[in-house]
Amino acid sequence: MKLSILDWIALILVIVGGLNWGLIGVIGFNLVDSIFGIGLIANIVYVLVGLSALWLIVISAKLQKKGGVSMPVGQM
Repeated sequence: MKLSILDWIALILVIVGGLNWGLIGVIGFNLVDSIFGIGLIANIVYVLVGLSALWLIVISAKLQKKGGVSMPVGQM
């Protein structure tokens, strides 16, 4: 299955969100808030990251149904 532009955007946003949470956990630094400030724009970024995660769940389920992704038993 070839990834669409939307799939790539979702993947990038989820990676950015994961890195942001890693920075918060390790050094207490919130990259999104430092770039966009605390407010509406940062909240929009957080919502987009969350929607991207949901989108990737859907894509993963589709790939597994088509046999595009195989996970060995016990390794999830």
